[in-house]
Amino acid sequence: MQSYKRLNTLTGWAVFAVALLTYALTVEPTASFWDCGEFIACSFKLQVPHPPGAPFFLLLGRMFSLLALGDLTKVAFWVNMVSVTSSAFTILFLFWTITMLAQKLLYKAEATYATADTLIVLGTGAVGALTYTFSDTFWFSAVEAEVYGLSSFFTAIVVWAAFRWERIEDDATANRWLLLIAYLTGLSIGVHLLNLVTLPALALLYYYKKYQKITFWGGVMAFGAGMVILGIINSGIIPGLPSAAFVVERLFVNTFGLPFNVGTIFFTVLFIGALVYGIIWSARRNKVMLNTGLLALAFVLIGYASYIQVLVRSGYNPPINENNPSDALNFISYLKREQYGSRSLLYGPIFTARPIDQKRGEPIYRKQGNKYVVYDYKPVYEYEANQQMLFPRIYSTQPGHTQLYRQMLKIPEGKKPTMGDNLQFLFSYQLGHMWWRYLMWNFTGRESDEEGAGYLLPWSSDQNIPDLMKANKARDNYYMLPFLLGLFGIVFQYFRRRRDFLIVALLFFFTGIALQIFLNSPPSEPRERDYIYVGSFYFFAIWVGLGVMSIAEGLRNYLKNDTMRNGLVTGLCLLVPVMMGAKNWDNHDRSNRYHSVDFAKNLLNSCAPNAILFVGGDNDTFPLWYAQEVEGFRTDVRVCNLSLLGTDWYIQQMKRQTYESEALPISLEFDQFITGKNDIIPFYEIGAVKNGINLKEYISLIRQSSPAVQVPLTTGDMTSIMPSSVLFLPIDKAAVDKASFVPASLRPYVKDTLQWTIGKNDLYKPDLIMLDIIANNNWQRPIYFSTTLASQNYLSLKDHMQLEGYAYRLMPVGVQGASDGFVNSDIMYQNMMKKTFWRQMDNPNVYYDETYKGSPVISARIAFFRLADQLIRENKKEQARQVLNYSLQVIPDKSIPFDQVSANYVRFLFAVGEDKKALEIADVIAKRADQNLTYLQQTGQRWGDTNADLYSLQTITEACKEANQVAAATKYDAIFQKHINALG
Repeated sequence: MQSYKRLNTLTGWAVFAVALLTYALTVEPTASFWDCGEFIACSFKLQVPHPPGAPFFLLLGRMFSLLALGDLTKVAFWVNMVSVTSSAFTILFLFWTITMLAQKLLYKAEATYATADTLIVLGTGAVGALTYTFSDTFWFSAVEAEVYGLSSFFTAIVVWAAFRWERIEDDATANRWLLLIAYLTGLSIGVHLLNLVTLPALALLYYYKKYQKITFWGGVMAFGAGMVILGIINSGIIPGLPSAAFVVERLFVNTFGLPFNVGTIFFTVLFIGALVYGIIWSARRNKVMLNTGLLALAFVLIGYASYIQVLVRSGYNPPINENNPSDALNFISYLKREQYGSRSLLYGPIFTARPIDQKRGEPIYRKQGNKYVVYDYKPVYEYEANQQMLFPRIYSTQPGHTQLYRQMLKIPEGKKPTMGDNLQFLFSYQLGHMWWRYLMWNFTGRESDEEGAGYLLPWSSDQNIPDLMKANKARDNYYMLPFLLGLFGIVFQYFRRRRDFLIVALLFFFTGIALQIFLNSPPSEPRERDYIYVGSFYFFAIWVGLGVMSIAEGLRNYLKNDTMRNGLVTGLCLLVPVMMGAKNWDNHDRSNRYHSVDFAKNLLNSCAPNAILFVGGDNDTFPLWYAQEVEGFRTDVRVCNLSLLGTDWYIQQMKRQTYESEALPISLEFDQFITGKNDIIPFYEIGAVKNGINLKEYISLIRQSSPAVQVPLTTGDMTSIMPSSVLFLPIDKAAVDKASFVPASLRPYVKDTLQWTIGKNDLYKPDLIMLDIIANNNWQRPIYFSTTLASQNYLSLKDHMQLEGYAYRLMPVGVQGASDGFVNSDIMYQNMMKKTFWRQMDNPNVYYDETYKGSPVISARIAFFRLADQLIRENKKEQARQVLNYSLQVIPDKSIPFDQVSANYVRFLFAVGEDKKALEIADVIAKRADQNLTYLQQTGQRWGDTNADLYSLQTITEACKEANQVAAATKYDAIFQKHINALG
C-alpha cells in the first residue's frame, strides 16, 4: 500500500476537488444581494467599500475579474470565483488539520501505520471536511463575492500552519513557520478581522510545545499573552499606527509649520527604520526570541500593507469612496468603523436610560487653511447610575428596539430591567437565538429560509404542516447525525488528547460565543447573521471528523478486524456529508439566479434620462452600484443613498459629476453639513412663519447659519430648527413647460406654488439635503424616490408624486387624495412591459430565498397591480389584461408563490374577464392561508404572516362578491370567519 503521507496528500486534493466542483457548479453568475454588488464594483475598479474595507479581497477580485476578458457581464462571476476558490482551499486545509489531530489520537509513529490506521485517519479527515463543505452557512458564503469565504481560508491555513509548526523539531525551520503565520495574519487583516481571534488559542499551542513543565498558571499566562498579541494587532497596529502617525503629523503641521503629510512620512520612515534596526541588532546579538518577534511584527505589517491601496485609491476620488479615507484623519475613522457607533461591553446604560448630561470627548480635527484645527468634540453622554449595569446586554438607541426588549423579556411599561433580565437576554436571544440556532442549522437541519426559522430535530415531522413550509427548499433535516458525530468527537478528543481538545475548544469558543458576546447583538437584525459565526462551525467540523474515529474505537470489541471495522465506519459516516450535499443542493444552487441585478435595472429603467434617484438600504443601493459601475447600465441616473446622505463625505461626492450625471444641485457648503452640524433639525415653531416658509429662503438661511432659524442648546451652541410645519416652493412654469414632463391632463393644474405640510416631526440631515436639492433643481432634472423607501423618506410629498414603475417622480402638481401617489399609465405601461428584465424568474428550479421574495418581488407585483388598477379605471381593459397576464407569466406562482399582493389580482382579473384564472388564484391563496392559520391554531407556531393570510382571505372574498361569484365568495368567507373567530 502507498505511504500514508502520499495518500494524505492525494485524499486532501480529492476533497478539495469535490468542494471546488460543488461551489463552481452552484456559484451565482452575477451579483447577489447585500454587500456583494458593492464588493464586485469595488473589486472591478479598485474603489473603496464600507469600513473597515477589504483591500486584499479587492486586489484578488480585480485579478480574477480580468478573466472576464472584457465581457462585463462575466465580471461578477469571476469575482464570485474568489470565494469559490478560497472556500475550496479552506476545505483542503481543514482536511489536513483534522488528519494531523487524528494522528495524535492513534499514538503511533506514522511509519508503522497499517492499512486500518490509514483508513481511519483519512476517513476522519474526509468526513469532517466534507461535512463542512456541504454545511449551510459555509456553502452560502462560498458562492458569492463576500469576504467570509476568503476569511475562512486564512483561518484554516493559519490553524493548519500552527499544528504543522508543532510537529517541527528544528527551531530554525519552526521559526520560519511562525513568520509564515504572522504574514498570513497580516494579510487576513485586509480581508476580515475574524482570523485574529484564533491568536489566544494558538498562543496556548505555542506554550504546550515550548515548555516541558506544563502548569495551570503557565497556561493562563500563555493565554493572556495571546490576548495581549490580539490586542496589540487589533488596537495597537490596525488603528494605533495611523493614530500615532497623525499625532506626529499634527505636530509637524501645527507646531513646525511644515506642509501636510510631512509628519506622516517622517513617522513611517522612523518606525520602519526602528523596526529594521531592531531586527538587525537582535540578530547580531543572537537574541532569537526577540528577533523572531520583531520579524513576526514586520511580516504582520507587510501583510497589513494591503491597506495602502485604500489610501491611494481614495485619493483619486472614485465614484464609490466610502468615508473618503484619503488622509490620516479619515483613514483612522475608516479603520475604527466610527460611522457604525459602538456598544458598551463591561459597564454601560440599559434601554431605559436617557442621557442626563453631555461632556466633551476626544477632539475632532479637520483641515483648515494650512493647519489641523479642532472643529468639534465627540460627545460623551452621562447616565444616572441606576440606569447602568455591569455587562449590559440590553441597550440600543434604534427605533422600536425598546419595545422589542420589553416584549421579549415580558417587562411591563415603566419598569426597569434587572440583571436577571439582562442575563436572560444574553442566554435566550444572543447565545440561543443568534448563535446556538445557527450552529444547529448547520449540524441538525434548518426549518426553512423564513426570517427567524428554527432548527430541525430527528423527530421533527413534515406531517400536518403547510404545503409551502413542506416545499420550502431550505427545509432540510439531517436527523442530528453531523451533530452527534461532533459530540462523539468532543468526548473522544477530551479523554485522549486533552491539550488538543482545549486548543480546539478555545478556537470554537472565540469564533462563536466570545464573538457574540463582543458584538452584543440588538433585539433585531436586518437579516440572519449566521455567516459571522462560520469560524465556530469550522472548528465543530473538526470534532465531527474525530467522531468517526471515536465510533471506530467504540466498536473495537465488537469488530475485531481493524481494516474491516475502520473501512465500514468510514464508509457509513461518509454517507452523512453525502446526505447533506443532496439535501442542501437545491437551496444553495444559484447557477441561474439573476434577479438581484435585474431588479436594479428595472429600478433604473423606471427613471427618465438624467434622473436623481433616492434609494434606501443595501439591497437597493449595492445592486444599483454594480449595474452602473460594472455593466455601465444607465450611468446617467445619479443614485443617492439616503442612509449615507447624512455623512459629509457622501454629500461632497454628490456635489461632483460622476460619469454622465452632473453634480447634484446642493447649495449647502461643507460647514453646514460637516459631521456634527445639522445632524438633527428639531421642529420648533415660530409664530411669524407658522403658516408656511419659503423653502428656498429657508435653505438660504441655513446656508448663512442665520439666527432667524436657530435656537441655543443647553451647551451654549446654536442649532438650526424647522420653524414651520408648512413649506412652499415657487414653481417656475417656464422651466416646467421647457422640460415637457407634465401630462397634458395635469398641465392646467400646475400652480404658481407647490405648498405642502411636511409635519411637525424633527428633520434629519438626509431630509435637509433632499429639500436643498428640490429647492435648487428648478425642475431641470427628474427627481425620483424608490418605492422601497420607508414612508418618512418621502417628505410628505406623496400626493405630488407620479408612479412610473419602481419609482415615484416628483411633480409640480398634486392630486388630491393621492396619498400613495398617482399613476401615469402611459409611461408606466412602457416601463413595466417593455423595459423590465426577468431572467429565470419563471424557472421553478431556481432557488429564490426570502430576500428575493421580499422587496424585489413585492415591489414588482405592487407595480403591476397599481398599473392594472389605473388602466381599469381608465377603461383600458385590454391593456390591463395584458399587464396582469404578463405579471403572472414573468413571476409565476410555481417559482415565487403568491403573496398578499397577489390577492388583489383576483379582483382585477374578474374585471378584465379572466374569471377562470381569478378563481384558480383565489383557490390557491385561500388553501394556503387556511393551512397556515390552522397550523398556528394547532401548534402555536407561525408560518408566514397571520395578518397577511387574513387580509388575503378577506380580499378574495370581497372580490368574489363584487364579481357575483356567490359560491366562491361563500366558501372563502367561511374560511375567513372560521379563523377570525378562532384568533379573535
